[in-house]
Order: sequence, then structure tokens, then C-alpha cells
Amino acid sequence: MRRALDLSSWDAAATLIAQWNTNGVIGASAASIPSIREAVQKFAADAEARGLERESVKKIRDAVERRFQQFCERKGYRLLRQLGVDELREYRNELAKSYAANSVRGRLGYVRAFLRFCVVSGWITSNPATAVKPPRADDTEVDTFTEAEIHGMLHVAGTFNHRGIHGPGNRKRIRAMILLLRFSGLRISDASVLARNRLNDDKLSVRTLKTGSLIYCPLPPHVVAALCESPSENPAYFFWNGHSRPITAVKVWEGTFRRVFELAGIPEGKRFIHNFRHTFATDLLERGIPIEDVAALLGNSVKIVEKHYSHFVKSRRDRLEKRVRALWSDEPTPGTPHSDAKPDVPPAA
Repeated sequence: MRRALDLSSWDAAATLIAQWNTNGVIGASAASIPSIREAVQKFAADAEARGLERESVKKIRDAVERRFQQFCERKGYRLLRQLGVDELREYRNELAKSYAANSVRGRLGYVRAFLRFCVVSGWITSNPATAVKPPRADDTEVDTFTEAEIHGMLHVAGTFNHRGIHGPGNRKRIRAMILLLRFSGLRISDASVLARNRLNDDKLSVRTLKTGSLIYCPLPPHVVAALCESPSENPAYFFWNGHSRPITAVKVWEGTFRRVFELAGIPEGKRFIHNFRHTFATDLLERGIPIEDVAALLGNSVKIVEKHYSHFVKSRRDRLEKRVRALWSDEPTPGTPHSDAKPDVPPAA
């Protein structure tokens, strides 16, 4: 045994075998396989080193570093070898309780990419997430809020409780957040920590293009007024105190909106903050805003916008059908002369 292990010390051999038992893999040393937390950090660092877009890195950190890692810590999973198909199915089922099918698919996809990174790195031998099927969903279906539902939520905001550090100002804060999400298309993670210097008169800077130029989203006057009237602990931000972790601010707003949705009678299948973003995009498309411009405001590709929202744009479909119909109406029927053509007249005798 000593010769096979290339060790002359029995204690060294026993230590090596104990490391193999700990990792569950013969030939692996404890130092070579990171914990789940360490592997997640390496995965996020690799994404940044590859020069991915800031928004892409942000999504990776949210899906893997925040949600999946917290799930593992809550369940007591510390080592990568503890993650099997059953554990990944449990995580999928937990996501399905709080998010729409498309969101679950996206977050599960990031976890699958993380575990594939672990396989390539030699930390695990197989990817258990590949055996976990995402929930069925129509990739083009998204929910939007109706105007009546928006008004219902604003009404609920005006009757909210006075508890908390802001007292009666809590109602103004909730109203301002509802209007901001509705008319800006911002994600809740961005809206929760929105800095006041992002708003110049009625123009809200939503992101920067690769060229370095800013993209502005004009806000209606009543939305600007609601933001200015909303009390905040930190004068540099509309809603954030500037001290807590951004994720903490997001969780607080998620809890607030659960109550708002319930009191406003929003159907359970539509109780997702992200539906404000879908409402914003759909409204713009229905009003004739080009897909390219909507994609720029959302920070998405044109392909994604077409995939998620085009089936809602009935007016766009109607215009397309009308143009094609007009095109064919201008064409003569095969075998039929043009309307302006002279009829055939037999030659005179």
C-alpha cells in the first residue's frame, strides 16, 4: 500500500486517504477542490475576466452568488459533491414558488452554467443540473398589468400603513416606486438603489451605450413629481439609505409589493414585480416605438424583445397585414389585364 501510494509514512498515507474520503474522489486532494462558496466566487471572477457585459455579470451574480449560494447555505450544502440531481430539483421547485416559468428557466440556466464550469475545472465529474428539466413555458408569453390594475395598486399605496421610519411618507415612497417601475422599465434591483443624479429634469438615464453615450428615458411630469416628493434617508438616493446592502433593499421592496399585490387584488399568476417592465415595453411597442429603440431602453437585444413582446403588439401585426394586403391588391390577378390596360379590340375589316 505504501509503495502504491508512493509514500513511506503510514500517517501521510492515512491523511491522503482521509482527504479522498472527504472529497468522495480518489486522487483528489482537499486543497484542490473549493467549497461551493469558493467555486461561486471563482465563477463570477471568471465572468468578469472574460469581459462580459456589466448587466450579464450582474445577472450571474444575482442568480448564482445570491440565490443559489444562499439556497445551499440554508440547506447546509458546503461541498460541491453534495449537489446532486435531487438537490437541484429541490432548488428548481423552490424557484417555481416565487417566479414565473421563464424566470425559473433563466435562473436555472445560470446554475447549469456554473456547474458546467465546475466540471471543466475538474472539481466534479458530472453536471447534475443537466438532468433537471426547467418548467414548461411559452418563451414568448409575458404578463402585463392593465391600467385598472395599476390604478388599483396606486390606490392601495395611498392607504398603506404609517409604520416605519418614514411614517406617512411611506405611502409616497410606494406610490413613487410603482410609477417609476411602470414608466421607466427599470428592474427592481436598479430602482431600489436609484441615485438622484440619474434624473435630469424629466430625463432618467437608464444606461450607457458601448459608444459611451447615455440613453435617457423621459418620465411623465406626475412621475417626476412623485419621485421628488418621496422621502429618503439619504439625499443622494430616492429610496436607498446608502448603507445597507443593495440586496437588502431589494428584499424589502419585494416584501412590500407582495402586500400591495394582495391588497390590490392582482391575480396570483401576475404577482411579479418584473411585470412592470413587461408593461412598459409592451406599451411602447403598441404605440409604434421601433423595436430597436425599445431594446435600447431595456438594455436587451432586438432578438430578445421580438421573442418576448412581439405577440402582444397587435397594432404592429395589423399594420403588417394591411401593408401586405395593399401590396397584393395593387398586383393584377394572374391572367387578368391591368385595370388601365386597353381591352383587346379586333382589327377593323
